[in-house]
Amino acid sequence: MSARIYSPARNAMQSGTAKTGHWVLEFEPEEPRKIDPLMGYTSSGDTKSQIRLTFPTKEEAIAYATRYGIAFQVFEPKPVKRRQISYADNFRYDRKIPWTH
Repeated sequence: MSARIYSPARNAMQSGTAKTGHWVLEFEPEEPRKIDPLMGYTSSGDTKSQIRLTFPTKEEAIAYATRYGIAFQVFEPKPVKRRQISYADNFRYDRKIPWTH
């Protein structure tokens, strides 16, 4: 029974940083998923894969895992590489690369 502790990244539909400041503890799957031959549903007997705990800080998530004896791995978030540029910069007269159609 091991778990992952990580801070989720924003999804592709978000332009801001809302819902990204928390930390999540998720359990690793203990058995593979099976496909039901009749209906085609994907199922598993692993009930811990449905548990997703959220914490405001990484330290609280680690404290919870150590308190209950859960083996865990912490995945640090990658730094955001964002280039701040305005729309008006596309039409500046001193642009290094000429803007053409």
